[in-house]
Amino acid sequence: MINALFVINRQGKIIIEKQWRGNISRQVVDVFNDECAKYMNSVPGTMDKSDLGINLKETFYTREDVPPILETDNYWLLNVLRCDLAWLCPVQREVDPMLVFEFIHRIIDILTDYLGDVSETSIRDNFVTVYQLLEEMMDYGYPLTTEPNALKEIIMPPTIMNKVMTTVGAAAGVAPKFPQNMSSIPWRKAGVKYTQNEIYFDIVEEIDATIAPNGTLLSCEAHGNVIANSKLSGMPDLTLNFVNPRAIDDVSFHPCVRYRKWESEKVLSFVPPDGQFKLMSYRAALSQYNAMPVQVKPQILPTKNGGKFDISVHPRTTDGKMIERVVLTLPVPKSTTSVNATCNAGQYMYDPVSKTIKWDIGKLQLKERAPMLSGTYSTSESDPEASMTISLDFQINMYAVSGLKVDSLRVFHEGYKPYKGVRSLTKAGKIHIRT
Repeated sequence: MINALFVINRQGKIIIEKQWRGNISRQVVDVFNDECAKYMNSVPGTMDKSDLGINLKETFYTREDVPPILETDNYWLLNVLRCDLAWLCPVQREVDPMLVFEFIHRIIDILTDYLGDVSETSIRDNFVTVYQLLEEMMDYGYPLTTEPNALKEIIMPPTIMNKVMTTVGAAAGVAPKFPQNMSSIPWRKAGVKYTQNEIYFDIVEEIDATIAPNGTLLSCEAHGNVIANSKLSGMPDLTLNFVNPRAIDDVSFHPCVRYRKWESEKVLSFVPPDGQFKLMSYRAALSQYNAMPVQVKPQILPTKNGGKFDISVHPRTTDGKMIERVVLTLPVPKSTTSVNATCNAGQYMYDPVSKTIKWDIGKLQLKERAPMLSGTYSTSESDPEASMTISLDFQINMYAVSGLKVDSLRVFHEGYKPYKGVRSLTKAGKIHIRT
């Protein structure tokens, strides 16, 4: 069970509070801020905030050093840092923390659907709507209604017209209209009609990898999501087949998916919500052969007062798809005073504050000459640090690195055959290349 939720801004102040069980004192937020300050003070190399005239509490919420669970004398402080806000749930009894974290993220996703942008300003401007959502999503500490379709039947999104209608209705003493299109399926409203029936699937995969200086993959896997956008009339029952479903693992689904069907046949059977939703997420282990669409070959040679670097980037086969938005980031020693470099593709920029070289390559093609970045850096120390970790970013449209593809879609209980659209996107997640 969840007792309360406090949404806290960067200054450590509460911008909205919801109590579901009893009444937890607001002093718990002061305890939370004090605990956060301890971790800020323990960060190695953190500059003295008093020299900059910055309040310590103002700087915490931009960092990720605070654990998601903090233990105090009276509470466990479960917190999520997202949208530049801290979402705090203090609990007094033993609770499954993953339930709390999942519910917090669900709240933020719902608010994003309603408000578009979740921020301190948008929450303050739509305080009534946000509070109503928190009231409907939880019943005495237990999750109740968490589906956007069901919530929108109860609470209207905060458009200008809806705000006017709510204000006029409240002034006239008129009770809000109770939803009419209630369905036995909580995630889908009844009576949905479209002139053109269509459904779209987006397969989005991110590659996380750690690569040794010699190019060996130390770890590499893809994390994927299948995002669906349903515009189907009536109450369709869908069956979605993949070409190679056994390539993925650690699968989690939207509540609409019949899990036993997947376990026995590796087929997705579901009645979809109306509109956009996350159908499933998964993990795929990648082999040495199909893992990295981009190969980076760095050569770093430290010298007495600086160093030299030569970095080349090579594309690999991606079923003929172009690798786009390729950006390579090279950190240099903190004592670096100057950088001098040249590149034969794209453009680079050196940031003297963060001590990083950002090389924006753009597009990569197999038959073109491999992009290269060469240069030197000077340091104020005689023996600067030699180890650096390069990070890489890219994306490939219409390509899934795991090989997951949609095979067919069948519709039951409805007489139409919908249009089906499928797109794939592979992009870099956390890719670290050691030198």
